[in-house]
Amino acid sequence: PSCVDDIASILALYRPGPLDAGLIPKFINRKHGKERIEYDREELEPILKETYGVMVYQEQIMRIARELAGYSLGEADLLRRAMGKKKVSEMQKHREKFIDGTAKNGIPKKIATELFTMMEKFAEYCFNKSHSMAYAYVTYQTSYLKANYPVEYMAALLSANSGNQDKVQRYIATCTNMNIDVESPDINRSEVDFTPIGNTILFGLSAVRNLGEGAIDCILAARNEGGEFKSLADLCDRVSLQTVNRKSLEALILCGALDQFNPNRHQHMEDLKYVIDWAQSRAKDRASGQSNIFDFLGSATSEDNGNSNSQNTHETAPSAPPVPDYSSQDKLKWEKEYLGFYVSDHPLKAAQKSSRLLSPISLNDLAEKREGTSISAIVMISEVKQIITKKGDRMAVLQIEDLTGQAEAVVFPKNYAQIGALLEVDARLIVWGKADRRDDREQFIIEDAEPIDRVQMVMVELTPQQAADIHLRDRLRNTLREQVRDDNRSKVPVVARIKAGKHHRFVPFGQQFRVSDCAAAVQALNTEHFTARAEPLLRG
Repeated sequence: PSCVDDIASILALYRPGPLDAGLIPKFINRKHGKERIEYDREELEPILKETYGVMVYQEQIMRIARELAGYSLGEADLLRRAMGKKKVSEMQKHREKFIDGTAKNGIPKKIATELFTMMEKFAEYCFNKSHSMAYAYVTYQTSYLKANYPVEYMAALLSANSGNQDKVQRYIATCTNMNIDVESPDINRSEVDFTPIGNTILFGLSAVRNLGEGAIDCILAARNEGGEFKSLADLCDRVSLQTVNRKSLEALILCGALDQFNPNRHQHMEDLKYVIDWAQSRAKDRASGQSNIFDFLGSATSEDNGNSNSQNTHETAPSAPPVPDYSSQDKLKWEKEYLGFYVSDHPLKAAQKSSRLLSPISLNDLAEKREGTSISAIVMISEVKQIITKKGDRMAVLQIEDLTGQAEAVVFPKNYAQIGALLEVDARLIVWGKADRRDDREQFIIEDAEPIDRVQMVMVELTPQQAADIHLRDRLRNTLREQVRDDNRSKVPVVARIKAGKHHRFVPFGQQFRVSDCAAAVQALNTEHFTARAEPLLRG
């Protein structure tokens, strides 16, 4: 598009009617001079010129009726309405009126009849230009912001959709693709909403579960009044523990918002019960006007040094005996529970780059796949629901997720008998199956699965000269075809690594060349004097 008018036309055309009628290629070709722009009547040129002779808008139909058939604005609107709703009796009246009106302007009856029939056909999918132009203007604005202020734009988008977990997950994946880091909440930097800072976006405190609006207001007020918090004890001492209660503090610890004080979240959880008691005791003393001897000593020392007594006071706060930190897996589990997402890392991130060689889909793209399309994806299971059929067979309904979104998956009894043992919560799998739709919802029908840490690829080393050799390529294809089974059980991908000097590129073979036995395929390739080896999807 070269102007807002083009964007408006695109928005009007990208709908089922125009798509089925093949108007988009015609519009594009005419815009770029690849197809001649033709008008049935020269009187149509000023009306259809802006859309390259293609009827796109309802207003164009109304204008044709007015300028060629003498309709008033009101009558033209009634015609538009009758055409859109396909009212046969009304259409017949308008047909006669249109032909009579065009006759007065010297247009033959045959041409007028053809023109009305064409208008009638186009009216089935013509869009309202005033609406399309409004959408186009918003599209232009958001595109400009995304292109020129990507971090600020994505932060605003995340904040506006913070209540929709699927959208937030999709936008976080978009941020990753745009090389924008999304960081966990930070008690000293986070605001209420997602905040852009440099080339990163900081999670807002409102995204933390169990942290209510009152607690957030209390934390921000204390921070604005007394500056950054220095420790867990400082935080508990400066906020109202009736408002920022134990559940709120646990949520802040487990989602990573207090990591700058101590990255050992387990230690913070153990310290919390002691620190809360200590802070509550200090709050009672302040309320009664009493002073603690340690506060007095800290105050005297700090006065001698000319410093604030805050840090000295909080160093006297009690703490639990040292404990080891939670495992990385446990930390991610808590992040998912309190933020709804994996933020500091993702269990599937390690497979993200290498998995592209397998050509899996993203769950975010599942809706675009036609029903029955064969697909694969690298996913993690977040929920498993076991079902017993009327025949007594076992099957399962799963919730699966990847870096871009979530989806429902179904494993029917025949496939469950083969892969049921793999279907556990938090299992990381590559799954094969078909796209499906039920009750207007997308589903993944899983037919096969394998843990991603067991996925193997056949890697074939080629030089640029070998890759360009037609006879050698034919021999390579024939060798691979012999390793393909006809029962849809061939799922080991084959990848060519073409090396030239210090540079190399990976070229995955098509699905039709996937083999059933990795070791047997490597042996067959080596026998044919190709350099081949088995290589895991995940290294290390």
